Amino acid sequence: MTGALYAEDTGEGARALVLLHGFAGSHRVWEGVRRALPSGLRTIAYDLPGHARSIDLPGAGRAKATAQAVIDDLETRGIARCHMAGHSFGGAVAVLAAHLAPRAVASLALLAPGGFGREIAGDLMMTRAQAGTDSEIAAAMQGMFGTHCTVSPESVAEAIALNAVAGQREKLIEISGVIVRDGEQGAFPAHMLEALSMPVHLAWGTLDAVLPPRQAENAPRAFTLHHLEGAGHMLPEERPQAVAHIIAQSLPDA
Repeated sequence: MTGALYAEDTGEGARALVLLHGFAGSHRVWEGVRRALPSGLRTIAYDLPGHARSIDLPGAGRAKATAQAVIDDLETRGIARCHMAGHSFGGAVAVLAAHLAPRAVASLALLAPGGFGREIAGDLMMTRAQAGTDSEIAAAMQGMFGTHCTVSPESVAEAIALNAVAGQREKLIEISGVIVRDGEQGAFPAHMLEALSMPVHLAWGTLDAVLPPRQAENAPRAFTLHHLEGAGHMLPEERPQAVAHIIAQSLPDA
């Protein structure tokens, strides 16, 4: 470990797009999305603290600390302004990054983000965190995707590879306990969401088993809403092309 957030930094476009994964993910969950994005984008897909190549970094499971780490890393990379897309916990991180550094964030694409309501399927998260064998990991992944969708072998393989990182299973259990407390997650106050002045696109799968789709109703009217029929919670892996299209729409100068 170098003490810095790990990121897959690709492309040489004038516009920078930051990709923030959710709980028990890594930069690799965005591979299908990145292939479907418009050309001319520099993409920075992070491993967030407590995950994969950033497993030992502080702030794991703490959205504000993670947001500050991303902001600091972008400054180190010389990126003064960027677009952000975040899934689940990564969506909450994106909101906080935009709140902490509004001039640095040009737009947001939030995919079933955390923080839009207190209800959360903490049992599904803990099942995923505690999974140890390959079959347990596959079953836990299926629970987070939902019964409507068969998890691809590639997604299962990525989850198994993530768990192979030394200390990852224990770290996921720790993070799950940070995100979910007394059966609930933290929620953003309405005024914080209303204060976001940049374009915000919000997407939710209609069959999300982790975060109820009705939490989208808590979004400010200025947000552009996208309801993905038949999709569950793991949108970057379930619907990569649709997610890429939503991100492209969120870019003001696309």
